Amino acid sequence: MSKRIALNAFDMTCVGHQAPGLWKHPRSRADEYNTLEYWTDVAQVLEKGLFDAMFLADVVGYYDVYRNSAAPVIKDATQIPVNDPFMQISAMAAVTKHLGFGVTSAITYEQPYPLARKFATLDHLTKGRIGFNVVTSYLKSAAENHGLTEQISHDERYEIAEEFMEVCYKLWEGSWEDGAVKRDRKNGVFADPSLVHPIQHHGKYFDVPGIGLTEPSPQRTPLIFQAGASSRGRAFAGRHAEAVFVGGIRPDLTRVVTDKLRDEAEAQGRGRDDLKIFAMLHVIVDETDAKAEQKRRDYEQYADADGALGLVGGWSGVDLGRYDENDVLEYIKTDSIQSFLTPFTTADPKKKWTVKEVAKHISMGGMGVPIVGSPQTVADELERWIDDGGLDGINLAYHVSPGSFEDFVEWVVPELQKRGRYRTAYEGTTLRENVYGAGRTRVLDTHPAARYRGAYAGKPSAADTPARDLVS
Repeated sequence: MSKRIALNAFDMTCVGHQAPGLWKHPRSRADEYNTLEYWTDVAQVLEKGLFDAMFLADVVGYYDVYRNSAAPVIKDATQIPVNDPFMQISAMAAVTKHLGFGVTSAITYEQPYPLARKFATLDHLTKGRIGFNVVTSYLKSAAENHGLTEQISHDERYEIAEEFMEVCYKLWEGSWEDGAVKRDRKNGVFADPSLVHPIQHHGKYFDVPGIGLTEPSPQRTPLIFQAGASSRGRAFAGRHAEAVFVGGIRPDLTRVVTDKLRDEAEAQGRGRDDLKIFAMLHVIVDETDAKAEQKRRDYEQYADADGALGLVGGWSGVDLGRYDENDVLEYIKTDSIQSFLTPFTTADPKKKWTVKEVAKHISMGGMGVPIVGSPQTVADELERWIDDGGLDGINLAYHVSPGSFEDFVEWVVPELQKRGRYRTAYEGTTLRENVYGAGRTRVLDTHPAARYRGAYAGKPSAADTPARDLVS
């Protein structure tokens, strides 16, 4: 039996996300990003198309490496202005019943105690449809505007992330025992203090002695997403991630990455299929190949090369404005997204990428690859990416929003369903069930969060610990 193709919509709380300049196209509503109506409309399109989730990217800085200035990205609205991705979730959840929501948070600049509460709150309000995309932030501008004189090194950011997640797991899985919440109106007991425990975490980066602020949510631990493909990022994903996003320019090259990720999971005592791996792709589809190609040419008229190179500067840490447009890229190690330059340099030694070619690629595909054609052509290509690339699903970015999603739902979803490669109905009610199947609301026993289930039972509780020792 062929593997079902999982599907997330890739978006961001901004005007220009992965296709710089396309916000100017008449079909685009992306400049309405700061209205609730835009987000609720997109969510309803996605649920109609039976998408697993809307995945919301985020940055807490801006792209100022290219030409040593933020001006190019500001002019084109390339991921700036950018709003907080948490704010629209409740509105989208209110107009849908099954669509999940993966929310990005740069934990380098967060504290685990309040962030754990924020995710638990959303998991309650959405009835278990929340995912947490764990990122460590790669922008120097983010470091500077959070009071650091220089960016924390790439690998240390992951060390911080390891402890951050440990604190969150303790709060989500261990602090409140199963059965702690009574809702006993007759006896006036909402929760039993003897079943609520301080986690007493004292680590290298965080001290969190107290009890969790929220009662257990439907999933307890939100579905964990991760998007780092460096060697350190793969190790983190192998330990923590349930869903991983990767880039790539060919399915066979992507297979190298997916195999390594599954190797990492196996090395951590997890199953190879415990990781659900998604590649980011763009799709331009119409009734025929010719009409789709015409649509692509129309979109290309609105692409912005400066906005694209602005993204490259932030992603890679390299200012391509210093080079001639015909210069060929070489691999350069940076403290930004170390995996970004790989597809353009080391992964395919037969292909030489010039600055001009990279700008053109990014302006029409971001870190993903555009697939252009009829429903049959697109479905064929998606199946090739899934099967040859060792993938579980697609993180579908857009050229115009919500138009690209509407086209996919109209043309591609029925074709994939006809082939038995796409769901015809939702299997469960939580995001983890969307991704893993009905009945999988909690993390697997092999996930590191699971070790904190009941970990504090029989230990000091809120019933016998002075409040001053719980929360300061």
